[in-house]
Amino acid sequence: MKHKKLLKKFEFETINKIPFNVGLDQVDIWFQDEARFGQQNTTTRIWAERGSRPRAVRQQQFIYAYLFGAVCVTNGNTEAIIAPVSNMDVMSSHLSLISQATKPGRHAVVIMDGASWHQEYLDDDFDNLSIIHLPPYSPELNPIEQVWSWLRQNEIANRCFVDYEDIVGKCSRAWNNFRADTNRVISLCKRDWASVTR
Repeated sequence: MKHKKLLKKFEFETINKIPFNVGLDQVDIWFQDEARFGQQNTTTRIWAERGSRPRAVRQQQFIYAYLFGAVCVTNGNTEAIIAPVSNMDVMSSHLSLISQATKPGRHAVVIMDGASWHQEYLDDDFDNLSIIHLPPYSPELNPIEQVWSWLRQNEIANRCFVDYEDIVGKCSRAWNNFRADTNRVISLCKRDWASVTR
């Protein structure tokens, strides 16, 4: 039921928000979110010799970085910013990257949750970009949550971080490894309902 309501809302808002001179086949669908990575990191299971008990260090310090990530399910493009805080200034910079990545003549629809720094008026600064919010308390509808899970499980887990710069470096490397495979980006994030040209 939630998905049917979302589909109707998505179609209506998309058609309502894009400029009249942009055809539906010229719309790029982006999913956006941010996640915190830092010294109190994720630990996961690892391969080890039978009978052994490998140890993973879990830091107790409190240094973090915020990774703002966006994935375009139309073409597999990605954009990201790593920042020490999560606020509207960083959000605006991230939207600027998405706007620049959108080819001339195309329009980006950026789907995101309702965090306080995800204000819809931020898209007023961009002619080729519109923001659409997901329903409240629906993180399962944002496929970028799977990206965070992939990064934690495959790139970030069981690591220690010396300082903020080390977190930024390892998160940058992790994001670049994720985005290196366009097919992985699309297959992990594509949703049937997130289409305006069915």
